[in-house]
This record gives sequence, structure tokens and C-alpha cells, in this order.
Amino acid sequence: MWNTAIPSYNSFNPDSYAGSSDLAALSNELFAISQLKINPATNQPYEYYTYDPQEAKYSFMDDGTTTASLNGTNGDFGFEPIWNLYDGNNDIRIKYVYPGSPAGLAGLQRGDQITAINGSSSNLTYDDGPNVNEVIQEVYYSKTITLTVKTLTGTTETVNLAVADYTVDPVITYKVFNEGDGHEVGYIVFNSFTALTNAQPKLDEAFNYFITNGVNDLVVDLRYNGGGEGATAEYMDDLIVPAAKTATLMYTQYFNAGLQANQYPLLSKKYALSAGEFLPANNEVKFSKALTLALTRVFFIVTGSTASSSELTINNLRPEMDVELVGDTTYGKPVGEIPIPINKYILYSPQLSVENSANQGDYYPGMAPGSASYPGALAADDVTKDFGDSTEVSLAAALSYITTGSYAITGPKIQSLAAKGTSLHTVRVMQQKTELNKPKLMVFDRLKK
Repeated sequence: MWNTAIPSYNSFNPDSYAGSSDLAALSNELFAISQLKINPATNQPYEYYTYDPQEAKYSFMDDGTTTASLNGTNGDFGFEPIWNLYDGNNDIRIKYVYPGSPAGLAGLQRGDQITAINGSSSNLTYDDGPNVNEVIQEVYYSKTITLTVKTLTGTTETVNLAVADYTVDPVITYKVFNEGDGHEVGYIVFNSFTALTNAQPKLDEAFNYFITNGVNDLVVDLRYNGGGEGATAEYMDDLIVPAAKTATLMYTQYFNAGLQANQYPLLSKKYALSAGEFLPANNEVKFSKALTLALTRVFFIVTGSTASSSELTINNLRPEMDVELVGDTTYGKPVGEIPIPINKYILYSPQLSVENSANQGDYYPGMAPGSASYPGALAADDVTKDFGDSTEVSLAAALSYITTGSYAITGPKIQSLAAKGTSLHTVRVMQQKTELNKPKLMVFDRLKK
């Protein structure tokens, strides 16, 4: 996408970008390229990320870990930590746990408070410095870890975890709320857009359960979903969209002028491409209703970690039905990538932008709940509650709207954090630092016809 801003080979001099390894050198070079294209709306690079300016907002080099995760295999502990900074607190919690992972098999769950890591409780307050770095090192770069946790039931437990490979179940949980007066509300936590072969059986299981239980409203929890495979986002939309929309335009992929003019030397090394491959007319995706869940509106729970294929899913549905957002402003990534192998590494960098059937796109600032473009409400992410707890702030707000027609926010709103002693900037920096294994992706392995 940023090709028009790249200078000549000689003036850019890629050989000048060094690093501690080949991967580090390539990453440094890619970062420099990513910052060249300026967004006139902000006078900052399109890939400038406010909460971590030393990292490109979208582009990165992969050593194979991300690609394996997209295909449904992770090799880690199976949980992520998050600092609980809301309402004047400063402790660390389990943000989510993948079923079947080492953490899942050990019985850990979202909301558990971590009171010690490897026997030490001295590094568990947020400081944007040594404490954060130590926790990151222990959680993301260690092969074993010992956690002492205070569970949601108040008991204290110590668990020993070892890194292991496991198959990702992107559906962390699903359930149905009977809210009375005919309100049957389906709720699903979808945490990663893994490859469709991995995700579809799990999604079908959940949506068939919703159909069997007469669900007529749906809450999709994407609060930590950084995206993934575009084909899986399309399938999620096909599950949600009204059946009458079948065969109508879902969205269009737009490639840059060079690609549309059949200039693609890097891509041609991986794909057998034909003339006109990148023209918009060849990259229109249409709805094809999946299963039979009948809905006229859908609620998405979102945060600053909701990105890429998650935002694509939301944007595609906006012209087709009532779409409500609850939570915090999303990441802002209306661009996608086709993975390009470079020796033993894989380049992920934007080659396309997306627009829905109403030509809505360019949501680089993110999608703000409760704004003119995105109906809904701001609400905090209450990490002291498990997924599916009807008293958790964001879920409670959605259920309130479903039953009363208005959003009742029972806890702190996002914009009130400063009054609680914690800036929004600090919260988002914290989220970025504890999401090292969650690249923001909208990946297309094969071009759509």
C-alpha cells in the first residue's frame, strides 16, 4: 500500500539496516519503510502507532510463529496477562485462557488474580518499566512458569506450566441468556480468526446451539481479537447476516495502482497470477448465508485490541443490519496483507484496503462506540470477571440495551479512567506491551475471484 513513498534502492540503501540477527535487520528495514507514507489526515505515517512509536502499526516480519498460529497451532502457555488498572486498582489478572492449552488444562480462567510469578510478588504492579519487562520475559520468553493465583471463587492455588503445542480453539466460550419477554441472547467469545478449516467447526457448533435455543439477539465478544484470516471473517459475516442478503456485495478489496497494472515482482514468486488479478471487479466478495440464525441486529464488544479481520467483520455488516459496538475504540486497520516469503521469514505488510457495500472504509483512527458512525456505548473492560458473567461491564451494557432500549453502564466508562488515576494512554500502552503474540492481521492466502 505504501509503495509510492518508497525511494530508490540506492537512496534507501537496505544494506544499511543492521540488527542482532537477520530477522532483526529485516525488521528494522521494514520499520523504516513503514514510516514513509504519510496520512494527510494526521500528518503522521499511516503506520505510526501512538502507543508504541518504535513498532510499525501493521507491518512485521514473521519467523513462522504467526503463520502457525493462523493455521491453528500455538506453542505457549495458552494465556495472556493484563494489568487491572480500572477504578484505582493496580494488580495483574488472567486476560483469557485458550481451552486445551497448558493454562486451560491447569484450570486457570479469565479474571483470576496473579499474586506471584515464580514465587515472587514484587513485580506485579504496573510501572511501564522493569516490572512490565520482567512479566513479559517470564510469560512470553520462558519455557516454564509457576503462577500463584487468587481464583474468582476466592481460593488460592499454585500451578506449574510448561510451554506446549496445542490446537487453538478460537471460540473460548458461548452461552445463551434468557432475558425475559422473548429476549433470547446468544453470546460468543471469538478470540482469533484462525484458518477456516480450524475455526468453522467451532463456529458451527456455537451457532447451531444458538439456533436450537431460539436466539434472536447476538453479542459477539471480539475484545482481544487481533484478526487473522480474511476467509474466516467472511464466514463469520455469513453466519450473522440476514438470509435476504445472500448474493449481495459484502465488501471489495482495493489494491494499489502498481498491482492493478500487473506490476508485482515479489508476489509473482509465490502466486501464479494473471492479468487483471488485482482489479476491484475481480476482488468483490459476496454474502452467502451460512446456517439459519435469523437476526436483525448484532452487538460487538470491542477494545483497542480489536483489529483487522475483527474490524472487517464489523464493517461488512454495517450497511446490512443494525450493528452496535460496546467497549472502547478499536485498533484501526482497514488494510490487509498477502504473506510473502523472504528466505526463511515471511513478510506481512499491507497490499490492499477494504470497503463495504456502502463504500465505507478508511477507519484508520479505529471504530469508536457511541459515535455518529458507530452506534453503541463506551464501557470498560472489567478484567475481574470471567467471560459470560452478566455483571461484567461491557456485557451488562449490551444486555441492558437489548432488554430496555438504553445502555446502562454499571461500572467506569473508558473516558472516566483519568479521574480514577489512570490515563487512557497508560492503559493502551499496557495492552500493547502484553500482546506480543497478537499481530494485527487481515490475511488473504489466495486472492478472491
